[in-house]
Amino acid sequence: MAAGVPSDTRPSPDALLKAAQKETRGKFKIFLGAAPGVGKTYEMLLAAHRRKAEGTDVVVAVVETHGRAETEAQLAGLEVIQRRPVDYKGRTLDEMDLDTVLKRRPALALVDELAHTNAPGSRHPKRYLDVEELLAAGIDVYSTMNVQHVESLNDVVARITRIRVRETVPDSVVDAADDIELVDTTPADLIARLGAGKVYVREQAQRALKHYFSPGNLTALRELALRRTAARVDEQMLSYMREHAITGPWAAGERVIVCLDPSPDAANTVRAAKRTADSLNAELIALYVETQRHALLSEAEQTHLSEAMQLATQLGAEVVTAPGRTVVEEILTFARSRNATRVVVGKSRRSRWFEIRHGSVVDELVRSSSGLAVEVAPSGGKPQPAGTIDWLLGAPQSIGPYFEGLLTTALATALGVLIDSYVDLPNISLIYVVPVMVAAARHGLVPSLWVAALAVLSYNFFFLPPLYRLTIADPANIVALFFFMFVAIVASALGTRTRAQAQAARREARTTADLYAFSRKIAGVIDLDDLLWIVVTHLARLLTAEVAVLMPDRSRQKDGRLSLHAAFPPDSEFTDADLAAARWCWDAEQPTGKGTDTLPGGRWLFVPIRTSRAPIGVVGILSSGDQRALSDSERRLLEAVGNQAAVAIERVVLAADIDQARIGAERERLRSAMLTSVSHDLRTPLASIIGSLSSLASYRDRFDDATREELLGTALSEAERLDRFVGNLLNMTRLDAGVIVPKREAVEVGDLVSTALRRTVPLLKGRVVSTSVEPDLPSLSLDFVLAEQALFNLLDNAGKYSSPESRIEVLAHRLGEQIEIIVRDEGPGIAPESLDRLFEKFYRADDGDRRRAGTGLGLAIAKGFVEVQGGTVAARNREDRSGAEFIVTYPVST
Repeated sequence: MAAGVPSDTRPSPDALLKAAQKETRGKFKIFLGAAPGVGKTYEMLLAAHRRKAEGTDVVVAVVETHGRAETEAQLAGLEVIQRRPVDYKGRTLDEMDLDTVLKRRPALALVDELAHTNAPGSRHPKRYLDVEELLAAGIDVYSTMNVQHVESLNDVVARITRIRVRETVPDSVVDAADDIELVDTTPADLIARLGAGKVYVREQAQRALKHYFSPGNLTALRELALRRTAARVDEQMLSYMREHAITGPWAAGERVIVCLDPSPDAANTVRAAKRTADSLNAELIALYVETQRHALLSEAEQTHLSEAMQLATQLGAEVVTAPGRTVVEEILTFARSRNATRVVVGKSRRSRWFEIRHGSVVDELVRSSSGLAVEVAPSGGKPQPAGTIDWLLGAPQSIGPYFEGLLTTALATALGVLIDSYVDLPNISLIYVVPVMVAAARHGLVPSLWVAALAVLSYNFFFLPPLYRLTIADPANIVALFFFMFVAIVASALGTRTRAQAQAARREARTTADLYAFSRKIAGVIDLDDLLWIVVTHLARLLTAEVAVLMPDRSRQKDGRLSLHAAFPPDSEFTDADLAAARWCWDAEQPTGKGTDTLPGGRWLFVPIRTSRAPIGVVGILSSGDQRALSDSERRLLEAVGNQAAVAIERVVLAADIDQARIGAERERLRSAMLTSVSHDLRTPLASIIGSLSSLASYRDRFDDATREELLGTALSEAERLDRFVGNLLNMTRLDAGVIVPKREAVEVGDLVSTALRRTVPLLKGRVVSTSVEPDLPSLSLDFVLAEQALFNLLDNAGKYSSPESRIEVLAHRLGEQIEIIVRDEGPGIAPESLDRLFEKFYRADDGDRRRAGTGLGLAIAKGFVEVQGGTVAARNREDRSGAEFIVTYPVST
């Protein structure tokens, strides 16, 4: 191992922690197939029989045989858990009985069809969540799925088969599997099985052969399954290497790293690496090591580096920037962490003299890269001349740092002379280390070397005999002066390195703090306009530029037209050319405009932002300097903020969509309930009225006076009931519109109760009504009409749900600073599942054959009228006997 390249043989702490977390969980194995019918379930059952033969406790939690005889035969000899029936829209669905499996607690459970959607009312909406609970309980699970159900491949499969699969499994669930076994068969064999009726019945099989199960589709799906399994196997190998501190590489699969540098040949190096990766069919990773020299890069070098990174991205490489102390050390560390097999570097354009003094990256890589192939891409330019002084880059151009160095050296000299006049110190030269370190820490290498030179001259002039002359009489002092000069230069270099590292650390900390502050700002935002304003203002501050966000109007999203949603400053203007560039960026999902390969002459840089689901919008950047393009670090910062912003925007949009869907569902429910009420509860009294009046009109002379009075009474009572129904609908409309304003006045509780009881006399006929109003109750500040209507509705409800000759009680008493009015009945009471919904519009607790007359609005109106006056209403079952009681509470007037 070369000097300066440490060998870390310790296992990865992250890998060990992940392995420790899995110790308490069950083992998860997925049998993955390219398409239905390849034999996933059959293979899972065979594996289960092998485990059972080894003594493992195996149960079948759920297996779908789909009528296939070979699969059904494999169930013999295995314990099958009875499924749980679930009623759904008049049908009975059989679902896995999760609680029974957990209670049975086998060593291994077979759970077929991982992507299955459970019936409504199940504990989890998806079957993979059931599997998560089994694994958390320490139960091993075997499951099956097809590659088209993997979330990240859903759109790819849809483009291949022209069929969008609705049931998907998140990639995180698949990645968490301890083992994935690919169940594979050739397209020809699968089509033959399909034709023989071993997958579907013959009519369904013929339709499948014409559409989904074409040879081309099956070949493409098979390749997807192979690649997804290979990626998981590769990840498992990397995890094993990290857990056991295996440095590698293990060349089980090719992976190429191209090292980026700020030279003019960086783009050629990327192209050479791409050709190598393509020839090996390998993954390509572009790595840039950010050392202390990164802060000293010239504008031309930053441009070369940025162009190389953009080219790598366009060629499909993963671009990674890693801070490091030395280039070689970080390249080797990163290559081992990614199990890379080959590193491509550009040929150095440095002079031989420079490489002798500073070393060669290529030579150190070749010496240090045990098991790692190093490929050197050819250089297209001439070597840099030997006179190139790299360390002069970034030297201060103003006189201030040099004048400051002169002053600090003079102060150190004066202090040294003062000390030397009182104390004879042999190492007085150490006093000059202070100004050298100060200059290095504050201003960099060149000013510190200037101070070092001044310190050497001052030490010679003031402290070495003969004094006050730039000559040296004693040869021993020559050696001392030489070593002093060497120490000063080394101190300068170390101070400069420390300064560069501190600056890099501050930059990283500032970037991290900015991203953290941005994430905190957008975490709780629920309004889209507020979120976009935070995005543009934050980016404008970070990039010192004008920032705009363009998004398609949600009502016109299909036509792809973009509109300005937020900008900072708000008066940012776009020309037709700018909007055309933004539109191209949106359509192509590629950066467009200034500093890119597309419309590079534009004023704005447009960058698309998207999530894994869909594109979200376009961010426009107009740099403050007309000629200034974003640096590589600024581009990375823009990408990081853009990704966070895209996720936040999608969250807000989805929340709005959910709210709209919820409102729509509630509106549809209310509409259906309204139609039910109108069609049943309003037509019933109308039918009675029409029947009574038509009988009087047609057979008036045939009826005696008592019969005519009875018919008229029936028509009148039904008309009054119809009036109450219509009044309830109107009252509910007024409540929803928020137009009810209580007309408050002093109301006596006794008058309120007696008035409501008088109105309900016809409705409570046959019931025994008792009242108990506590004497000397204070007056309440209420709207008498609204309060009386609320109490009337509660009494009406008590009459509907209690039998004739039963007892209804009305009680009123003071409780602290509140007045409680309680209405009790002796009916069947309120079912527990109805307590939370009792005051909803159009909800009636008693349904079916025992349906009560009414619209289901009475209690909702009572609640609305009470609450609009500052009171509360609640319902509960009686404790002393069957029956319900409603408690209305009003605050005492002050």
